[in-house]
Amino acid sequence: MATTTQPVSGETTKHLINYRTDAGVAVIEMNDPPANTYTYEMNRQLDDAILKARMENDAHVIVLTGAGDKFFSAGANIKMLASVDPTFKYYFCLHANETLLRLEHTPKLVIAAINGHCVGGGLEIAMAADIRIARQDAGKIGLPEVNLGVLPGTGGTQRLSRLVGKSKAIELMVTGNTFSFEEAKELGIINDIFDRDGFMENIMEYARQFCPPNKAAKAVGRIKRAVQTGWEIPMESALAVERENQQLLFQSEDAKEGLAAYVEKRPATFKAK
Repeated sequence: MATTTQPVSGETTKHLINYRTDAGVAVIEMNDPPANTYTYEMNRQLDDAILKARMENDAHVIVLTGAGDKFFSAGANIKMLASVDPTFKYYFCLHANETLLRLEHTPKLVIAAINGHCVGGGLEIAMAADIRIARQDAGKIGLPEVNLGVLPGTGGTQRLSRLVGKSKAIELMVTGNTFSFEEAKELGIINDIFDRDGFMENIMEYARQFCPPNKAAKAVGRIKRAVQTGWEIPMESALAVERENQQLLFQSEDAKEGLAAYVEKRPATFKAK
């Protein structure tokens, strides 16, 4: 059942993040038109929304997008950054890092629905998602921070290099160019491009395939956690992480249903238990 869109943070009345649930999907929408640039205030609300989606038993997949049809996000609010001292900027970046790590650590699939331009910190947010799907011909993508005399400081240097390789990532960041969604798909930065018309409807349909009864949502989430945790630790340790996640799944009702359905030659009906 869908819930009404609402501000998330209890400390502010400014509405910067919309949150709703719809048939097993939690939708988190950055809402600061025209470019959905983020401030510390927005990041606090984003952090709250991620925690809310994590704790909701009826939310199996998270979709992250931007309000409107022009920008997913243009990144950090430059006017805000120009007005604060270096200490604030450091802790602002630290909190942004912690927020995006929380998104990666949540054992629920996260889909970035890139509905418009996705540059700078906007791309850094999208790269913390598990799957990135862009709206056809809706904008540009890239990390142009070098043109401001800084680097991509919300995980961009690390996540981009892990997606496209070290040399290509350095090239993309030091040139500071933006490029098309088609080029981003060829590079492996985004997974797919959906038609402009009906974009969010198609995103929601795509997301629901990973929800019960279609998929065992717990298995989807634990696949994500095994990969995210195991990616940069020694193989032996990563295999231990995999085994522990597998054991959690073996104890679930969904695993019993999946195995029984296979033996009985029928489609499985999962319930996320």
